[in-house]
Amino acid sequence: MTFDSATISMLLTGTLESLYMIAVSSLLAYVIGIPLGIILIVADKDGIHPMPWLHKPLGIIINLIRSVPFIIFLLMMLPLTRMIVGTTLGSTAVIPPLTLASAPYVARVVESSFKEVDGGIIEAAKSMGASTFQIIWKVYLPEAKPSLLVGAALAITTILGYSAMAGFVGGGGLGDIAIRYGYYKYETNMMLITVAILVIIVQIIQEAGMGLSRKSDKRIK
Repeated sequence: MTFDSATISMLLTGTLESLYMIAVSSLLAYVIGIPLGIILIVADKDGIHPMPWLHKPLGIIINLIRSVPFIIFLLMMLPLTRMIVGTTLGSTAVIPPLTLASAPYVARVVESSFKEVDGGIIEAAKSMGASTFQIIWKVYLPEAKPSLLVGAALAITTILGYSAMAGFVGGGGLGDIAIRYGYYKYETNMMLITVAILVIIVQIIQEAGMGLSRKSDKRIK
């Protein structure tokens, strides 16, 4: 491998494409996942507004989607991706499957974070006549904020891992470079460089998430 300006430009483009896929997919996954997570916690049998008829089927659907390996889910989504984006190649084409595969994971992260909120605080809010919306907005979200931030870091790094796998179908980004050069052309150095960049991105996301979580945690003085 010749580490020239063309190689540097390719790696830079791949890094930007990966960051683009991660940012857009994470945003859309949270737009879908947060409401799903709220429904799961509110509609649970021990929730503030139990709705078994909604909670159980929603939980099954979420578990079913989460159980499908992403590379298989990506292939299953190709017709829908082509319908939405107009193509199945490139970084933009990876966003629909990334979003739909990640949203159930985000929903479970949100549900888990909300379950960490002290039940006594919820009961106190209910006894004071707070509505379901008020409990969600003024109790659950503020109290679960540190856990939600840690969960967000984990979710984003998971989405990063998914995006790397998209290289197998020409999804662009660092994963595509690693597969085209490191796997098909046996250029081990290129593979190692792309892995190193991915590791650095993961570390930055994790540190940012943990740092924001510590700052928002009222228990830490």
